[in-house]
Amino acid sequence: MDSKAHWETVYTTKDPTEVSWYRPHLETSLQLIEEAAGGYDARIIDVGGGESTLVDDLSAAGYRELSVLDISRTALDVAKARMGDSGDAVQWLCGDVTSIALPRHHYDVWHDRAVFHFLTDATSRAAYVRQVALAVKPGGHVIVATFGPEGPTKCSGLDVVRYAPDALHDQFGPAFALEKHTTELHRTPAGSVQQFTYCYCRVASTLT
Repeated sequence: MDSKAHWETVYTTKDPTEVSWYRPHLETSLQLIEEAAGGYDARIIDVGGGESTLVDDLSAAGYRELSVLDISRTALDVAKARMGDSGDAVQWLCGDVTSIALPRHHYDVWHDRAVFHFLTDATSRAAYVRQVALAVKPGGHVIVATFGPEGPTKCSGLDVVRYAPDALHDQFGPAFALEKHTTELHRTPAGSVQQFTYCYCRVASTLT
């Protein structure tokens, strides 16, 4: 089964509140995005946003330039329907983050909670980093969260790569200045605890 088919199966067979990564509100992500955005007109993309409530909370807070990218059309449709009329203002992008065409130097904030750790080969990770460098404005911000060193080794039946903060930042390189990192203990709907590592970087202003 290819990646898109896998995630379509997940989102068509499980309720949004049943998946292990579900949280009613992504408090850590919201706080970091608020620090990074600098204003309600910031262009923010949530990578792997799927059925997450992050876009609802960002919209309710007043952010006006929101995009959600996910490989699953089903997940995007669920989120858009849930938002009602306010979802019409969101740009819904369906595709693989490593290959989808994204506008150059368009976004002020790139947010990803739990996509990057699914990229288990170096080629995919390098493609992801190239996409970030292409799509985020020089001087913009990148917020990426993965399973930490004590997190699970698998998720949704797939292998993942776990990262300490330095190891996660090293995947992006010196063009991404690490401004902050934090650890979050996420309790899944089933009651288990997962360790997440968050890295918050600024893109070099001279990046081309």
